[in-house]
Amino acid sequence: MTHRWDGITRSESLSAWAVKARHELADRARAYDWDGVFAVLAEPRNADWINATRLDGTSWYAPLHQAANAGAPVEVVRRLVELGAWRALRTARRERALDIAVRLGHDHLREVLTPPRLVDVPDHELHAVQEHFHGLIRARVGNLVNEHRLRLPELEVLLEKPRDGAYFSVPGMYGGFNFTLAVEDGQAKLTTESWMRVVGGSGQRHEITAKEVILVEEGFV
Repeated sequence: MTHRWDGITRSESLSAWAVKARHELADRARAYDWDGVFAVLAEPRNADWINATRLDGTSWYAPLHQAANAGAPVEVVRRLVELGAWRALRTARRERALDIAVRLGHDHLREVLTPPRLVDVPDHELHAVQEHFHGLIRARVGNLVNEHRLRLPELEVLLEKPRDGAYFSVPGMYGGFNFTLAVEDGQAKLTTESWMRVVGGSGQRHEITAKEVILVEEGFV
């Protein structure tokens, strides 16, 4: 299962129906209306929004952060996680859902919100890989990143579900970036494929480590 990194931050980047639905999801999560949250996410075209934050907002709270803030029942949090909510996703204040719950004394959520770390990558190495990845994204579509004020992918979320990988869709690119993380020969390696559907042969596959970015294939799609 590939999860979507939702980098959309502005209403102007989406269609009217998507803006309305995204605001409904954010409103229901802020109101701790969990039945409403699950109803919005149950719509097939909304399923990728489990980690979405409020459009034009500043807190970067996804539904799981709101559940931590509310001290929601464990069953609610577990269901959000099962739907693909990243426990390592951070807010604008760099808090994970676990950090919010602990800060507010919701100790019953400690266990269910603790993100597993299934890939052993030192933080400094992961940060270096991420910086290279961001550089690659900007090299390919930096104009769109700036125009839409996109939030670029943070690789920490992959540590809890490394095999799944993630997809970063870029408005106006007619495509995006698939990326997966693994450890090979003792070092972290991010493999990413990117393409533009309206440009024949635009596909590129890169392998990224803390030291370098290597183009290993191009010309597909």
